[in-house]
Amino acid sequence: MSSVRRPASDLLKRSHRLGSDARNTNYAGGNTSAKGAGADPVTGAEVDLLWVKGSGGDLGTLTEDGLAVLRLDRLRALKDVYPGVEREDEMVAAFDHCTFGKAGTAPSIDTAMHGLVEAAHVDHLHPDSGIALACAADGEKLTAECFGDSVVWVPWRRPGFQLGMDIAAVKAANPQAIGCVLGGHGITAWGDTSEECENNSLRIIRTAEAFLADRGRPEPFGPVIDGYEPLPVRERHERAAALAPHIRALASQDRPQVGHFTDSEVVLDFVSRAEHPRLAALGTSCPDHFLRTKVAPLVLDLPPTAPLDATVRRLKELHAAYREQYAAYYQRHATADSPAMRGADPAIVLVPGVGMFSFGKDKQTSRVAGEFYVNAINVMRGAEAVSTYTPIEESEKFRIEYWELEEAKLRRMPAPKPLATRVALVTGAGSGIGKAIAHRLAAEGACVIVADLDTDSAEAVADELGGPDRAVAVTMNVTDEEEIAAAFREAVLAFGGVDLVVNNAGISISKPLLETTAKDWDLQHDIMARGSFLVSREAARLMIEQGLGGDIVYIVSKNAVFAGPNNIAYSATKADQAHQVRLLAAELGQHGIRVNGVNPDGVVRGSGIFAGGWGAQRAATYGIEEDKLGEFYAQRTLLKREVLPEHVANAVFALTAGDLTHTTGLHIPVDAGVAPAFLR
Repeated sequence: MSSVRRPASDLLKRSHRLGSDARNTNYAGGNTSAKGAGADPVTGAEVDLLWVKGSGGDLGTLTEDGLAVLRLDRLRALKDVYPGVEREDEMVAAFDHCTFGKAGTAPSIDTAMHGLVEAAHVDHLHPDSGIALACAADGEKLTAECFGDSVVWVPWRRPGFQLGMDIAAVKAANPQAIGCVLGGHGITAWGDTSEECENNSLRIIRTAEAFLADRGRPEPFGPVIDGYEPLPVRERHERAAALAPHIRALASQDRPQVGHFTDSEVVLDFVSRAEHPRLAALGTSCPDHFLRTKVAPLVLDLPPTAPLDATVRRLKELHAAYREQYAAYYQRHATADSPAMRGADPAIVLVPGVGMFSFGKDKQTSRVAGEFYVNAINVMRGAEAVSTYTPIEESEKFRIEYWELEEAKLRRMPAPKPLATRVALVTGAGSGIGKAIAHRLAAEGACVIVADLDTDSAEAVADELGGPDRAVAVTMNVTDEEEIAAAFREAVLAFGGVDLVVNNAGISISKPLLETTAKDWDLQHDIMARGSFLVSREAARLMIEQGLGGDIVYIVSKNAVFAGPNNIAYSATKADQAHQVRLLAAELGQHGIRVNGVNPDGVVRGSGIFAGGWGAQRAATYGIEEDKLGEFYAQRTLLKREVLPEHVANAVFALTAGDLTHTTGLHIPVDAGVAPAFLR
């Protein structure tokens, strides 16, 4: 391995080990670095280099592309042109002039800390135990008691070039030290080798954990409030599912959000205790925390047994007050050159006895916001156990939340996909047309609930779509009202609500009239006519509670208007579905819910229905071989093209992606042109 690659390789291994343990740092939090030598590609001379985790990214999954590579001599020369703390943001742009080769990703604000400290390896981490000391009222004293002179206290300073210079000075003045605790922030450790640096980081973290455990007082959050104990699991989840659409509506006033629900023991214990209102109001402290959770959560002040309607009313009152308070916070600290207020809705909502709802632009963002608030709870517990939790000043939180560098990071993010923030439930999504629709919606940014009678098929598709942050599988028999309600509850707990429902589940029985039994008729209608009615009814109930509008799409058929032979039960139920589209469009429009249909011709390839016997029946009806059925259907169309599952998925996307905002009650033919099925 070349001398240029070796420091990066060792750094990645260390980063992965540290980042794989949540006790060491939070998701995407902290950064690591290594110094080494490499050959200048122009002169061939050996130069000193710095490899450091760049802006964004996560230590546990860091790749070489996620490292910034800089010339150490040029980076350290920036001290000579440093204009002072009031203009230190200018130094981030200067980092670009220090990069080496293609340099990997953009350098982060913490680059100066890693470059200026005289150590070959540096770790900057955000462990809960370290931040607990950093956010304690007497953190400096406690740090000395915990570590002696091996770890040095550094008072709060916003991340930047000056902080890097401060830590470099601390390291120089304390040769015995292995690292420091950064007030209100986290820890930094160093070492001459990668192994020594990692061991020093772990020594600081584990020592702080032991100190808090040994010195901490019991019940740092106070006694349990009578009536605020957690509900039993089943009741808790039912209550969460009932509240989720209302809470998501509140969190989406400024822009649509995806939700995540957490009822971990850490959260339930915190919101059951007497001190939780005081501590929650103080807000989070570590910059990594409040950039994702906002400075404070919205906290419901009712017990979990309060009537649902009273709870919803109180949440609305608290939400209105939260927005006023957030706007006042912005006004207190904004200056003429501050970025515009990004939104006043909460990112975290705490509900005693039930759990925590967190929100973001996608599932991963909302889940990570919840994880960060759990980190914040752990920090509060540690600080309160040995002292008093004292986060950084509100004005400092504002300076970071509305930092121009953070704003620039937001501007660099790619534009959202057309269906970003939308949650879609697709029935019959384990195969065929439903599977193709699920794939297309997920590819366009939607979170997808893959609903199917076949659990294994649904789970396989959900895995294909990317797993829990993108899709979840639910077992749904569309003839069973309770299974439908349970599936929607699972969807709500997974993503906060549902915005888009595709009625696709179905079967097909092809028989002449005289051979069609009442059982055939009832089965066909139970699954498609009755089933789509039941799914739409549950979807409408939820969408109305959310107040965010929505889409319901029926996968109907050209057979809804085309009179073909030996098809009475199937075609009649498709006609029923077609009219449901019109009826529901007329009824639900007042709630901003659009209802449309897609009328495909026979989809043979990839179809579960055709593979299950329908194909053989239709081939026999037309007197052709079954493997020629797709070609037969294509030749009877005006365009002479076979209809495939992805063509139906394209139509669903067109109806729901935002360009047809004023269209409802429409049926789109996807049949390559079947003249007898023209809508007229």
